Amino acid sequence: MLYAGLVAGIAAGNLAAHAIGVDAFRVFAATLVLIAPSILGARLLYVFTHWRQYRGRPRRIWSRQEGGMAMYGALPAMLLLSAPLVAMLGLGFGRFWDAASFTILTGMVFTKTGCLLNGCCAGRCSPSRIAVSLPDSRGVWRKRIPVQCLEAAWAAVLLATAAGFAGRLPFHGALFLLVAALYSAGRLALEGLREREPDAGGGVFLARGFSAITVVSALAILVVQWPR
Repeated sequence: MLYAGLVAGIAAGNLAAHAIGVDAFRVFAATLVLIAPSILGARLLYVFTHWRQYRGRPRRIWSRQEGGMAMYGALPAMLLLSAPLVAMLGLGFGRFWDAASFTILTGMVFTKTGCLLNGCCAGRCSPSRIAVSLPDSRGVWRKRIPVQCLEAAWAAVLLATAAGFAGRLPFHGALFLLVAALYSAGRLALEGLREREPDAGGGVFLARGFSAITVVSALAILVVQWPR
Protein backbone atom coordinates (compact mmCIF):
# COMPACT_ATOMS: atom_id res chain seq x y z
CA MET A 1 0.00 0.00 0.00
CA LEU A 2 2.96 2.31 0.56
CA TYR A 3 4.12 1.67 -2.99
CA ALA A 4 0.59 2.13 -4.37
CA GLY A 5 0.32 5.38 -2.43
CA LEU A 6 3.60 6.68 -3.82
CA VAL A 7 2.61 5.88 -7.40
CA ALA A 8 -0.88 7.34 -7.06
CA GLY A 9 0.46 10.36 -5.17
CA ILE A 10 3.04 11.16 -7.86
CA ALA A 11 0.32 10.89 -10.50
CA ALA A 12 -1.95 13.23 -8.50
CA GLY A 13 0.90 15.70 -8.02
CA ASN A 14 1.58 15.65 -11.76
CA LEU A 15 -2.06 16.46 -12.53
CA ALA A 16 -2.04 19.22 -9.91
CA ALA A 17 1.13 20.74 -11.36
CA HIS A 18 -0.53 20.98 -14.78
CA ALA A 19 -3.65 22.50 -13.20
CA ILE A 20 -1.84 25.23 -11.24
CA GLY A 21 0.56 26.07 -14.08
CA VAL A 22 3.90 24.84 -12.73
CA ASP A 23 6.40 22.76 -14.72
CA ALA A 24 5.04 19.24 -14.19
CA PHE A 25 8.25 17.42 -15.18
CA ARG A 26 10.34 19.40 -12.70
CA VAL A 27 7.77 18.76 -9.97
CA PHE A 28 7.91 15.07 -10.86
CA ALA A 29 11.72 15.05 -10.67
CA ALA A 30 11.79 16.88 -7.33
CA THR A 31 9.17 14.52 -5.88
CA LEU A 32 11.18 11.46 -6.90
CA VAL A 33 14.32 12.85 -5.24
CA LEU A 34 12.42 13.66 -2.03
CA ILE A 35 10.80 10.23 -1.65
CA ALA A 36 13.90 8.55 -0.16
CA PRO A 37 14.57 11.16 2.58
CA SER A 38 10.86 11.29 3.42
CA ILE A 39 10.76 7.53 3.99
CA LEU A 40 13.99 7.72 5.97
CA GLY A 41 12.64 10.50 8.20
CA ALA A 42 9.34 8.68 8.73
CA ARG A 43 11.14 5.49 9.72
CA LEU A 44 13.56 7.21 12.09
CA LEU A 45 10.80 9.04 13.94
CA TYR A 46 8.89 5.76 14.36
CA VAL A 47 12.02 4.05 15.69
CA PHE A 48 12.63 6.96 18.06
CA THR A 49 9.13 6.69 19.52
CA HIS A 50 9.40 2.88 19.79
CA TRP A 51 13.00 2.74 20.95
CA ARG A 52 12.28 0.01 23.50
CA GLN A 53 11.71 -2.38 20.59
CA TYR A 54 14.96 -1.50 18.82
CA ARG A 55 17.40 -0.66 21.61
CA GLY A 56 18.81 -4.20 21.88
CA ARG A 57 18.20 -5.15 18.23
CA PRO A 58 19.54 -2.37 16.00
CA ARG A 59 19.37 -4.54 12.87
CA ARG A 60 15.58 -4.34 13.05
CA ILE A 61 15.72 -0.61 12.37
CA TRP A 62 16.32 -1.16 8.66
CA SER A 63 14.54 -4.50 8.33
CA ARG A 64 12.24 -4.65 5.32
CA GLN A 65 10.27 -7.49 6.89
CA GLU A 66 8.30 -5.16 9.17
CA GLY A 67 6.57 -1.82 8.89
CA GLY A 68 6.58 1.25 11.04
CA MET A 69 6.68 4.86 9.85
CA ALA A 70 5.50 8.20 11.21
CA MET A 71 4.33 10.86 8.76
CA TYR A 72 5.50 13.70 10.97
CA GLY A 73 9.05 12.43 10.48
CA ALA A 74 8.72 12.65 6.69
CA LEU A 75 7.43 16.21 6.37
CA PRO A 76 10.27 18.13 8.08
CA ALA A 77 12.88 16.21 6.08
CA MET A 78 11.09 17.00 2.82
CA LEU A 79 10.60 20.68 3.68
CA LEU A 80 14.26 21.23 4.55
CA LEU A 81 15.68 19.39 1.54
CA SER A 82 13.15 20.78 -0.92
CA ALA A 83 14.33 24.40 -0.50
CA PRO A 84 17.68 23.98 -2.31
CA LEU A 85 16.26 21.32 -4.63
CA VAL A 86 13.39 23.38 -6.03
CA ALA A 87 15.70 26.41 -6.33
CA MET A 88 18.12 24.32 -8.39
CA LEU A 89 15.26 23.13 -10.60
CA GLY A 90 13.91 26.63 -11.04
CA LEU A 91 10.67 25.95 -9.20
CA GLY A 92 9.03 28.29 -6.74
CA PHE A 93 8.99 26.86 -3.22
CA GLY A 94 5.34 27.69 -2.61
CA ARG A 95 4.17 26.49 -6.01
CA PHE A 96 5.97 23.18 -5.60
CA TRP A 97 4.36 22.55 -2.21
CA ASP A 98 0.93 23.48 -3.50
CA ALA A 99 1.30 20.64 -6.01
CA ALA A 100 2.92 18.37 -3.44
CA SER A 101 -0.16 18.71 -1.23
CA PHE A 102 -2.02 16.48 -3.69
CA THR A 103 0.81 13.94 -3.65
CA ILE A 104 0.79 13.72 0.14
CA LEU A 105 -2.98 13.53 0.57
CA THR A 106 -3.41 10.91 -2.15
CA GLY A 107 -0.62 8.81 -0.69
CA MET A 108 -2.18 9.10 2.74
CA VAL A 109 -5.44 7.53 1.60
CA PHE A 110 -3.55 4.45 0.42
CA THR A 111 -1.14 4.19 3.33
CA LYS A 112 -3.89 4.50 5.93
CA THR A 113 -5.62 1.62 4.19
CA GLY A 114 -2.37 -0.30 4.64
CA CYS A 115 -2.40 0.63 8.34
CA LEU A 116 -5.91 -0.79 8.60
CA LEU A 117 -4.86 -4.08 7.00
CA ASN A 118 -1.70 -4.35 9.10
CA GLY A 119 -3.26 -3.30 12.40
CA CYS A 120 -0.91 -0.37 13.04
CA CYS A 121 -2.34 2.94 14.30
CA ALA A 122 -5.24 0.87 15.66
CA GLY A 123 -8.24 2.53 17.25
CA ARG A 124 -9.30 2.20 20.87
CA CYS A 125 -11.56 -0.63 21.93
CA SER A 126 -15.10 0.64 22.03
CA PRO A 127 -18.70 -0.62 22.35
CA SER A 128 -19.98 2.17 20.09
CA ARG A 129 -21.95 1.52 16.92
CA ILE A 130 -19.14 2.62 14.64
CA ALA A 131 -16.72 0.12 16.21
CA VAL A 132 -15.86 -2.94 14.13
CA SER A 133 -13.77 -6.04 14.78
CA LEU A 134 -10.18 -5.13 13.87
CA PRO A 135 -6.67 -6.22 14.89
CA ASP A 136 -3.94 -4.13 16.43
CA SER A 137 -0.26 -4.38 15.44
CA ARG A 138 0.13 -7.45 17.69
CA GLY A 139 -2.75 -9.26 15.99
CA VAL A 140 -5.21 -8.88 18.88
CA TRP A 141 -8.76 -8.61 17.50
CA ARG A 142 -11.28 -6.41 19.34
CA LYS A 143 -14.21 -4.16 18.57
CA ARG A 144 -12.35 -0.97 17.76
CA ILE A 145 -12.99 2.51 16.40
CA PRO A 146 -11.78 2.34 12.76
CA VAL A 147 -9.53 5.36 13.19
CA GLN A 148 -7.45 4.45 10.12
CA CYS A 149 -10.60 4.71 7.99
CA LEU A 150 -11.42 8.05 9.59
CA GLU A 151 -7.94 9.39 8.80
CA ALA A 152 -8.16 8.13 5.21
CA ALA A 153 -11.58 9.75 4.86
CA TRP A 154 -10.23 13.03 6.28
CA ALA A 155 -7.39 12.94 3.75
CA ALA A 156 -9.94 12.36 0.96
CA VAL A 157 -12.03 15.32 2.17
CA LEU A 158 -8.93 17.52 2.21
CA LEU A 159 -8.00 16.30 -1.27
CA ALA A 160 -11.39 17.43 -2.58
CA THR A 161 -11.02 20.72 -0.68
CA ALA A 162 -7.56 21.30 -2.15
CA ALA A 163 -8.91 20.64 -5.64
CA GLY A 164 -11.60 23.26 -5.06
CA PHE A 165 -9.14 25.90 -3.84
CA ALA A 166 -6.30 25.17 -6.30
CA GLY A 167 -5.33 28.35 -8.16
CA ARG A 168 -7.82 30.49 -6.21
CA LEU A 169 -5.77 31.51 -3.20
CA PRO A 170 -3.89 34.83 -3.19
CA PHE A 171 -0.30 33.58 -2.96
CA HIS A 172 1.76 30.51 -3.81
CA GLY A 173 2.10 28.14 -0.87
CA ALA A 174 -1.23 29.17 0.66
CA LEU A 175 -2.87 25.93 -0.46
CA PHE A 176 -0.18 23.84 1.23
CA LEU A 177 -0.45 25.88 4.43
CA LEU A 178 -4.24 25.49 4.44
CA VAL A 179 -3.98 21.73 3.90
CA ALA A 180 -1.28 21.38 6.57
CA ALA A 181 -3.37 23.29 9.13
CA LEU A 182 -6.56 21.36 8.40
CA TYR A 183 -4.86 17.96 8.33
CA SER A 184 -3.07 18.60 11.62
CA ALA A 185 -6.26 19.86 13.27
CA GLY A 186 -8.04 16.67 12.19
CA ARG A 187 -5.11 14.55 13.34
CA LEU A 188 -5.18 16.30 16.70
CA ALA A 189 -8.84 15.37 17.10
CA LEU A 190 -8.38 11.77 15.92
CA GLU A 191 -5.26 11.10 17.98
CA GLY A 192 -7.38 10.55 21.08
CA LEU A 193 -9.23 7.72 19.32
CA ARG A 194 -6.05 5.67 18.80
CA GLU A 195 -5.09 2.85 21.09
CA ARG A 196 -1.96 3.72 23.00
CA GLU A 197 0.79 1.23 22.25
CA PRO A 198 2.57 0.03 25.42
CA ASP A 199 6.02 0.34 23.82
CA ALA A 200 5.44 3.65 22.07
CA GLY A 201 6.95 5.78 24.82
CA GLY A 202 5.93 9.41 24.36
CA GLY A 203 4.83 8.91 20.76
CA VAL A 204 1.25 10.04 21.37
CA PHE A 205 2.32 13.27 23.05
CA LEU A 206 4.94 13.86 20.35
CA ALA A 207 2.33 13.47 17.59
CA ARG A 208 -0.04 15.83 19.37
CA GLY A 209 2.78 18.32 19.80
CA PHE A 210 3.67 18.14 16.10
CA SER A 211 0.01 18.59 15.18
CA ALA A 212 -0.45 21.61 17.43
CA ILE A 213 2.78 23.25 16.24
CA THR A 214 1.84 22.67 12.60
CA VAL A 215 -1.64 24.16 13.04
CA VAL A 216 -0.31 27.26 14.79
CA SER A 217 2.63 27.74 12.41
CA ALA A 218 0.59 27.27 9.23
CA LEU A 219 -2.18 29.62 10.37
CA ALA A 220 0.35 32.23 11.52
CA ILE A 221 2.08 32.24 8.12
CA LEU A 222 -1.28 32.45 6.35
CA VAL A 223 -2.29 35.46 8.45
CA VAL A 224 1.05 37.23 7.92
CA GLN A 225 1.25 36.55 4.17
CA TRP A 226 -2.41 37.08 3.32
CA PRO A 227 -2.79 40.30 1.28
CA ARG A 228 -4.48 43.12 3.16
